[in-house]
Amino acid sequence: MPAKPANLDALRIDRSQTPPASRSGAWRWLVAVLLLGLVAGAWWYSRAGAIAVQTALVQVPSAASDPGGRTLLNASGYVTTRLKATVSSKITGKVAEIRVEEGMQVAKDQILATLDASNVQSGLRLAQAQLAAAALALEESAPLAKFAAAEFQRLTTLESPRSVSLSDLGKAEAEAHMQQAKRERQRAEVTVAQRQVEQWQQQLDDTIIRAPFAGVVTTKDSQPGEMISPMSAGGFTRTGICTLVDMASLEIEVDVGESYINRVQAGQAVEATLDAYPEWKIPCQVTAIIPTADRQKATVKVRVGFAKLDARILPQMGVKVAFQGSAPAAPTATHNAVAVPKEALQSVNGRDIAWVVSNGKAQRRAVTVAGANASQVTLSAGLAQGETVVLNPPATLSDGSAVTIQTTR
Repeated sequence: MPAKPANLDALRIDRSQTPPASRSGAWRWLVAVLLLGLVAGAWWYSRAGAIAVQTALVQVPSAASDPGGRTLLNASGYVTTRLKATVSSKITGKVAEIRVEEGMQVAKDQILATLDASNVQSGLRLAQAQLAAAALALEESAPLAKFAAAEFQRLTTLESPRSVSLSDLGKAEAEAHMQQAKRERQRAEVTVAQRQVEQWQQQLDDTIIRAPFAGVVTTKDSQPGEMISPMSAGGFTRTGICTLVDMASLEIEVDVGESYINRVQAGQAVEATLDAYPEWKIPCQVTAIIPTADRQKATVKVRVGFAKLDARILPQMGVKVAFQGSAPAAPTATHNAVAVPKEALQSVNGRDIAWVVSNGKAQRRAVTVAGANASQVTLSAGLAQGETVVLNPPATLSDGSAVTIQTTR
């Protein structure tokens, strides 16, 4: 029987089913995913290598910050004293008594402590006995010397009539001279014994430790029974009884950068503020500029004296100072003036610079300082209001460095 021909409908293409994806389309999707991953990785790497910084906005300066416009420079330092001593003894000995405590006010030559003087007293008594013995020996030889001198004088008067032999006369002369020399030696021995007594008396006085000047005891460094020596002997030997400070010689020591030392001069008015009393403005003035610089810190030491001392001012207190000008500074173009925190400025090769953050990059800007107060610096050129500056720029920061902002003041 002949086969039945196939239906022509079986040869028709079914358009309702989606054709399988071609190989070229799959490759396009794979390449797109890889490119997206590379771009994301590059972005993440660039963000990971960025420097994290703290920033602040450039603002219009506040007129209340320095109403007189007299502040030329701000700095910080510590309260120090020109007259301070660790009081010790001149000899090595054991402490017998301490008569001071921390905070005690003492007068000049007041007894601070005493050392064990038993050995010194024994030596003094021996020297006094030797002096007495030498004085008795000198007194004992006086009659013999007087008799020898008189005998020699008598024989000399008898020599002219030849009533005495030359031998007897020579013996009498020698005896008189010998007794006189003996007396001179005994006088020298008495002098030596007196000097020995004076030496032991000085050593006895050295066991009494006195205040070299009037002041306040800030530390007590020894206790009764301890050994003390003017030189460090190691072990448990102390080198001082107490630390004495003359509170009338308090002053401020400030390290001023070399770039700003030209704004400071002797006799210049200064306004000081103790960290412990931030609302208390203390009038001061520059007493001395030490004529040498610290090469490592690039600073010059300046001494500032208080116009009037106060019991609240204590050594080693932290203090901020504002060096004042003799007259208000000449007005500048205030329409361009801006203010930034002091931490935003750096000094490089004698020039003031700031770092501006723009589009995630750091840009170096040269700025012109017009004034300053305790917290802000007024700039007349270099920055514009609303820009973002870096605070305390890290050493790794360079022009064009990528940065990320942690906080903004």
